[in-house]
Amino acid sequence: MRVVMFGYQTWGHRTLKALLESEHDVVMVVTHPKSEHAYEKIWSDSVADLAEENGVPVAIRNRPDDDELFDLLKAADPDIIVANNWRTWIPPHIYSLPRHGTLNVHDSLLPKYAGFSPLIWALINGESEVGVTAHMMDEVLDAGDIVDQRAVAVGPTDTTTDLFHKTVDLIAPVTIGALARIAAGETEFTRQDRSQASFFHKRAEEDIRIDWGWPADVLERLVRAQSAPYPSAFTFHRGKRLEILSAVVSEGRYGGTPGRIFYREEAGVVIVAGSDARTGRNHGLAVTRVRTEDGRELPATEYFTSMGGYLTGRP
Repeated sequence: MRVVMFGYQTWGHRTLKALLESEHDVVMVVTHPKSEHAYEKIWSDSVADLAEENGVPVAIRNRPDDDELFDLLKAADPDIIVANNWRTWIPPHIYSLPRHGTLNVHDSLLPKYAGFSPLIWALINGESEVGVTAHMMDEVLDAGDIVDQRAVAVGPTDTTTDLFHKTVDLIAPVTIGALARIAAGETEFTRQDRSQASFFHKRAEEDIRIDWGWPADVLERLVRAQSAPYPSAFTFHRGKRLEILSAVVSEGRYGGTPGRIFYREEAGVVIVAGSDARTGRNHGLAVTRVRTEDGRELPATEYFTSMGGYLTGRP
């Protein structure tokens, strides 16, 4: 099939690579300009560079809604558009242009975790598996019929980086597997159960600010979700920003006020956590490594030289 690809960052790069190595003919690529957004600089393999290296025409757009691009797409005469990590709305006159419509590849097990940063949100929420879904695009974002979907397990110590590497390896088989069904003439695919759908926004600074009212197990997953190269989860100690680089759920149960710097436990310093911490039934978050405002990284047992005081959400 003649394929136009819409994509960005490493997800788009992996998709284009799979298409170039397949039996299909990539006739045009549309990608975004480089971004300075913190999350968009992390997995930033260039779709444009890969296309140009392989002699594929490239159009760079923030939004695909101008007449010039539409004319280029019509001239490319695609059988299908394949999109992965395209960051803005694709209008109906674009996604319905090819003979077989548009196949979108998304890094979650739809219908859950439509939208942005699905791996981070899934890890924070304690999901047992994550994956990649290829679905037909329609008027509702990430809601079309599922053509192919594959999952991988989330391990007990996995970080978002670990999950990225697990799921990015699914892009090629999911994409090529879905195209094989479409090329074979199939048109009936699996409808999404919209009662199970969830939609998440882009992550920003506020999303990595630690709320000590959250349970310790959720905070431990937040720290893993925001592990390098993602911006680290942070709190404030004595008015200065303190990043939490690693932590575990405490062995013991600790009562009091959320955020209290309370007790040394093995290699960590336990911070009281949970909205009902007053009951004394909660585990705390045993912080093991921190980064100070001036960039020093050190064990929590060296940073917290004495117990007492509080970690807070604001200076």
